[in-house]
Amino acid sequence: MPNDTVVRVQEYKDSLILKAELLITKGFPEKIVQLNELLATPMFNERNFDEVHQDLNIPALPPVLVKNHEDNQSEDGDHPPTKRQRKDVIVSGQPVLALPAGTVPCNKPLCEMIKVVKPIIRKLVEDSNLLKMWISFMIPKIEDGNNFGVSIQEDTLAEIQTVESEAAAFFDQISRYFLSRAKVVSKVAKYPHIDDYRRAVLELDEKEYLSLWLVVCEVRNRYSSLHDIVIKNLEKLKKPRSSNTESLY
Repeated sequence: MPNDTVVRVQEYKDSLILKAELLITKGFPEKIVQLNELLATPMFNERNFDEVHQDLNIPALPPVLVKNHEDNQSEDGDHPPTKRQRKDVIVSGQPVLALPAGTVPCNKPLCEMIKVVKPIIRKLVEDSNLLKMWISFMIPKIEDGNNFGVSIQEDTLAEIQTVESEAAAFFDQISRYFLSRAKVVSKVAKYPHIDDYRRAVLELDEKEYLSLWLVVCEVRNRYSSLHDIVIKNLEKLKKPRSSNTESLY
């Protein structure tokens, strides 16, 4: 391997370690304070569920009377009526070709919250990944004995990986909300006279508002737990194996 490549890889590792240590000592505490302040804003603090309701813009059209027309006589009227044919009318819903009032909008208050929450989730994923690489670089080579510090590194690494996976799952939760809401709204468009579908949209919006608030709380808690576990074990994380030379004399 060329010497220039080796030097550049080592520079990358050194810069990553420096960045991670700065993140632990300064970045995490600042992020915890920032998220606490965000949770205290009117967007998240003691917000009424009615404030996140959104008009669907789907009017209930006048009902259409559907009637069976059965002609039991022949056209000339000379012959007796033929056997009565069964004609079942199945009304499966209202064909949706175009909504009379225009498109159905997304929930604007929730979209504003999602616009704030998504960068927070992304930052947690990035910080967790950085912290994971930092600990991986500090794990010493495999040797027999004196591995208590290494076990602390491995436990901390597993905790960071769990946080990273949970943060990535928050993104999936947001996308599933839009998909679920679209399905229920399509039911409202097809069956505009059934109020339960309209109510289901409201309940789904309220649930997502509570979920977004909970996501911010969980992100704050994850930053707090990671900061706590790293600070408490910082010495062992940086120097997992202590020298026993002094104790031999």
